Amino acid sequence: MGRSVSLAAYMLFSRFGERWFARKLSTSDFERRGIASTARPNGPLMWINATTVQSADTVLALTRRLLNQNPELACLITTQSQSTVSAFEGLMHPRMILQYIPVDAKTYIDAFLDHWRPDLSVWTGIEFLPAFVVQTRKRNIPTVYIDALMSTKSFRKYRFVNGMAASLLQRFDQILALDAPSKKRLQNLGAPTDKIKVSGNSATPLHHNETQRKALSRAIGGRAVWLAALTEEGEEEAILAAHRITRRSFPELLLILVPRHTTRGDKIAENLIKQGCAVAQRSKNQQLDRQTDIYLSDTIDEMGLWYRIAPVTFLGGSLVAKGGQNPSNAAALGSAILHGPNVSNFADTYKILTDADACINVTDSTDLAAKLEATLVPERAAQLATAAWGAYGDEATTDHVFDLLQSYFPKEVR
Repeated sequence: MGRSVSLAAYMLFSRFGERWFARKLSTSDFERRGIASTARPNGPLMWINATTVQSADTVLALTRRLLNQNPELACLITTQSQSTVSAFEGLMHPRMILQYIPVDAKTYIDAFLDHWRPDLSVWTGIEFLPAFVVQTRKRNIPTVYIDALMSTKSFRKYRFVNGMAASLLQRFDQILALDAPSKKRLQNLGAPTDKIKVSGNSATPLHHNETQRKALSRAIGGRAVWLAALTEEGEEEAILAAHRITRRSFPELLLILVPRHTTRGDKIAENLIKQGCAVAQRSKNQQLDRQTDIYLSDTIDEMGLWYRIAPVTFLGGSLVAKGGQNPSNAAALGSAILHGPNVSNFADTYKILTDADACINVTDSTDLAAKLEATLVPERAAQLATAAWGAYGDEATTDHVFDLLQSYFPKEVR
């Protein structure tokens, strides 16, 4: 393993610069100091660090699949930001644990690793903490890097500490690059050729209850249906306006509305009813029937069901300044994608879809209505869905990442 003067200097700073690393922490930031807020579960534990909001859906789907396959396995998910924590809240499997990752000071890293003793360490996305990678490998904990993304901007930054980057990349057992350009840049930084592969995006198709899908499909019958998924406050008015306009062409059109935060369900239902809508609220077990205008799904962990039912999806958080929602799951499950202009959280993903003519940008309620009406035509919806699935629906990618992570656990756990 190559030596790096800059990494050696950083490790000294990690060891003796605890006060600097903790300078922005409050007295209540125990987890950022390596003090766990819950006990380590018995049995094998996989630790996966989710660096961005964008990675939340992928991490949830992938870890849920691993947990379902391995009944004794538990998963610790760490992140650095409140926004990423919020992306996980309410969606966690019972054997998932969510914590803040400590800052990169050796004292805090040691406390974290002493407590959790992970059997596998998984890093995702754009960046990793140098001292954490070094200390994890010193303990002989297998360490892999999935969805490894190295943009041109990041490459230029890491090039200034090329020896440090090479030394860190050589500590990973396996690196699965998001795309060919990322693989090339990581290799140029020193990633070993025999340890790096292109896996593509590891987004796993979301699970669903097939019995419920069939029952809901029977209740919907031959009606046209669209989904407004993961909407944020301030978007429902525009969605309702677009729904009413589109109903002039599709009189029986059904809207399935899924707010990003399910706690808003009662308020949304109240507002819709005041405006004369016939609403069935799923959290209250209200039945969908022919008179229902809007089916309000204020329940958690059912997006796999809705993407399979609705041939057209508007992804929320994009008509307001929230940065949009991850389109990969809708793409993988064959729902044509509409979105607003604010998609900065997933800009690279939307660019891939846009370049493939696999999604449609809308600006406001009137534009949404016009483009929704065109997309509800089955041929157009199928065209968009096929293009999107081609970009993000490759099951071989998913299985490759899953098989790699699964291979680190003993056969008796499976």
